[in-house]
Amino acid sequence: MVGGAIFRQLQAAGETNIVTRTHAELDLTNQLAVRDFMQAERPDVVILAAAKVGGINANNTYPADFIYENLMIECNVIHEAFGAGVQKLLQLGSSCIYPKAVPQPMREDALLTGTLEPTNEPYAVAKIAGIKLCESYNRQHGVDYRSVMPTNLYGPGDNFHPDNSHVMPALIRRFHEAARDGLAEVVIWGSGTPRREFSHVDDMAAASLFVLNLPKDTYAKNTDPMLSHINVGTGVDISIFELAQLIARVTGFTGKISTDPTKPDGTMRKLMDVGRLAQMGWSAGIQLEQGLADTYEWYLANIETVRA
Repeated sequence: MVGGAIFRQLQAAGETNIVTRTHAELDLTNQLAVRDFMQAERPDVVILAAAKVGGINANNTYPADFIYENLMIECNVIHEAFGAGVQKLLQLGSSCIYPKAVPQPMREDALLTGTLEPTNEPYAVAKIAGIKLCESYNRQHGVDYRSVMPTNLYGPGDNFHPDNSHVMPALIRRFHEAARDGLAEVVIWGSGTPRREFSHVDDMAAASLFVLNLPKDTYAKNTDPMLSHINVGTGVDISIFELAQLIARVTGFTGKISTDPTKPDGTMRKLMDVGRLAQMGWSAGIQLEQGLADTYEWYLANIETVRA
């Protein structure tokens, strides 16, 4: 999803020499395959948007897969990029890197100050490792490897799997099917009270390229060698129940919305402090309801390919 959005914006900016590989074409957990790719292509810049991602259910069910695959992707891409002479790299992480009990909104300097949320700890550890890989190669080798930490993302190209997707696409699919089938009620996981921040993938792509293209001295002035990541988000959050109401309106569902408190809530609030990025000159531009409508429109146009 994110890689596709970045690709579209690079094309719109006139970039023509863009090298990509699908998962089927290149297994990023295979170090030799990644090494061969980097040595053959010798890219000038690397943007690492690939990751194994999922919602609470997926993280709880496949913790070993989440930590292993994400660690291997990061280690292989970052190390082999360096081995191929890449001086500039941007890797995308996640807001789940921050401790469960961190003050809100979450500042970059909250990293490693407390215990992580248990439901996604393996994934979070892998994403923290990615930040520290970039910082360590910068410190030891003088390269320019940067990290951006997005909040919850949504938009065209998202994963709408009924069991393994994030909350936004899962609810879009559930409410769409309920409206289509004339159901009287939709039950959402948890209490509905946790608050989440959501950012449209096109905003994330724009922010990623903004950070990538910042002059090196500007980036260095606004970060620290061992605290170099930058939060990306909207600075605005919404409760899961309010989100469900919004999605019901967008999808045309008019029935009852209920909660299931026996299911996990996860962290009660996750709101990014985006002051660092705003100070450097970037802020989000896509409002949630409009972004939701655009995403639902994409879902309807691609429903046959996302039905699995």
